[in-house]
Amino acid sequence: MEWVKEERYRRLEDTDPDELSWLAAKVARSPWRQGYHIQPETGLLNDPNGFAFFQGEYHLFYQWFPLGPVHGLKYWYHTSSPDLVRWTNRGVALKPDQDFDSHGVYSGSAIEFNGCLYLMYTGNTRDKSWERLPYQCMAQMEKDGQIHKFHSPVISGTPSGYTEHYRDPKVWQQGECFYAVIGAQRSNLTGCAVLYRSNDLYKWEKVDELNTGLPDFGYMWECPDYFELNGQGVLCFCPQGVDLKEPGNIYSSGYIIGTPLDVETGDLQHEDFRLLDRGFDFYAPQTTLTPDGRRILVGWMGLPETKYPTDDYGWAHCLTLPRELRVEGGSLYQVPVRELQTIRGQRSLADGMISSGSLNLTDFAGSRYELIIEFNNIDATGFGIALRTGEKERTVLLCNTKESKLMLDRTLSGRPIAEEFGTIRTCNVNPSTVKLQIFMDTSSIEVFVDDGREVFTARIFPHEESKGVCLFAKGGNVLYRAKKWNIEVEGSKLNVI
Repeated sequence: MEWVKEERYRRLEDTDPDELSWLAAKVARSPWRQGYHIQPETGLLNDPNGFAFFQGEYHLFYQWFPLGPVHGLKYWYHTSSPDLVRWTNRGVALKPDQDFDSHGVYSGSAIEFNGCLYLMYTGNTRDKSWERLPYQCMAQMEKDGQIHKFHSPVISGTPSGYTEHYRDPKVWQQGECFYAVIGAQRSNLTGCAVLYRSNDLYKWEKVDELNTGLPDFGYMWECPDYFELNGQGVLCFCPQGVDLKEPGNIYSSGYIIGTPLDVETGDLQHEDFRLLDRGFDFYAPQTTLTPDGRRILVGWMGLPETKYPTDDYGWAHCLTLPRELRVEGGSLYQVPVRELQTIRGQRSLADGMISSGSLNLTDFAGSRYELIIEFNNIDATGFGIALRTGEKERTVLLCNTKESKLMLDRTLSGRPIAEEFGTIRTCNVNPSTVKLQIFMDTSSIEVFVDDGREVFTARIFPHEESKGVCLFAKGGNVLYRAKKWNIEVEGSKLNVI
């Protein structure tokens, strides 16, 4: 069904309660509701926003259109957690109820200051001709959770030299000043990020465009996020329209890393752009710092303009598991946060050798689990693991030793998704030893390769009965050692509809 503009811009507050109850019941019938990922109660979730630690809890907001699995009038929805694992839905945090955000409370970030959490976001507006005018806005969350918007935007419109695509502020504090980067499109239709500075979060001044030496790298940069890690400056962003000439996510999400940003000039010296994720469904990541100094990333497990089987049940998308970042050899590594170990349930173990054949691990069957497996190749030409196997269904991780490639293949993972963009994704590996840490949920898989050197994120939609796990080797022998935990989340209230 094609949604017309009037349907996309209906307000949640004006919707009949009976319609909302009907939609919630429709969502509840979905066979693909997740067990331990953040997901919308109804409608569509996209970018994570306002990720921060405040008053003893992690707060994570996300873009939300509540009335269906399409992009429409956006709200900020609020979740919180004491440990990055057990999340509780808190309800709508920001509504599009002001002149400066009348057509959507778009993406932004959060920072603690003077005992409050400040939420900086883009207010989307449209005039009668449907021309867009963006505003950068601020709201303040008190210790008791009450949120109040500033009476007026802190940055109005766009400066000369830029189009109306000017959004997604990410704020941080450095010294006595606050800084924010905003994703932008230049008047010549190329993408960039613009740096702002403030002494008090109320009055902002434009410093300059970030000088990255990338004058023609896509037509718009979305969701910029600057931080420093291990003494290096990192800028994560999503450059729209970039042809990376390599298989990967069809909407690029990656980073540049180098010397720390010069906040006086905007200069950022860096190495080449690299993808954050090699899978199918990953976009718009945002990071925060934990109280003990770890840099944590969460992304949107979905893509713009891609249809998913959950659409038929009135909801779309989820967020990734939180990932801890580190710098190693000039690259960002990502590993699941250690707190996820607290939801490990019953454990199964297996080890041995496979000789040109396959082996079903019957004790490993399931649909919600963590699995760690290490392969030591002797002389096989290929080896790997098939997951969520069933009648004519499987999701495959295959190592091609001749090409030194690891492939994630969702050709037979169940209901098809965006097959026109391919069903296989790859990354480079050393085929002599491969370590995989896999998180499986009802309709997703996240694979951390070689202690986080690469990551695959993907939605999959198999039948409920497809729960098998099978190891295999081709053309020789491979040793393996595997352990698997059922995932059991107590205290999470994410699935209450």
